[in-house]
Amino acid sequence: MNTHLIAYGLLAALAIAVLYAGITDLRHRKITNRLTGAIAIAAPMFWWASGLSIWPGVAIQIGLAVGWFVFGALLFKIGQMGGGDVKLFTALALWLEPSLFMMVVLLTMIVNGFATLIVWRGVRRAWREGRHVEARSTPYGVSAALVMLVMFAVRYGPAVQTAFSTNSLNFA
Repeated sequence: MNTHLIAYGLLAALAIAVLYAGITDLRHRKITNRLTGAIAIAAPMFWWASGLSIWPGVAIQIGLAVGWFVFGALLFKIGQMGGGDVKLFTALALWLEPSLFMMVVLLTMIVNGFATLIVWRGVRRAWREGRHVEARSTPYGVSAALVMLVMFAVRYGPAVQTAFSTNSLNFA
């Protein structure tokens, strides 16, 4: 059995799940527990398919997820992030190597910051025109989906393209 093919399939499923999270976050301002739970539950299959060792590999992934959850809970407590966003990033921490996860978090925060400035500009313009518009927060799920898709294309795209053109999959 070619576990690398399974790993790529799981990464494709993760990309679809994160894209779905972004869409539901934009439309309904909610990322469901069912979705974040499914992402988290699928992580051990990805660990197995990608050949991640129990020690220190899996331990690092779990430690990263726990650390992020504690930090995210603090962000939630002070009103800087929604609960669904915290759970989504916690589930992603189970999948992504620490450096890639930190890059995704950092870029998501930057993209979300720019999105917030655009929203604030529109609200300010509406108020100057005499229209009352409710100021809304920008959903992290949308920013996370955009960043994840770009990061997946950069990180895994060349390997997938090479694998399918040569009929051999190399996950490294």
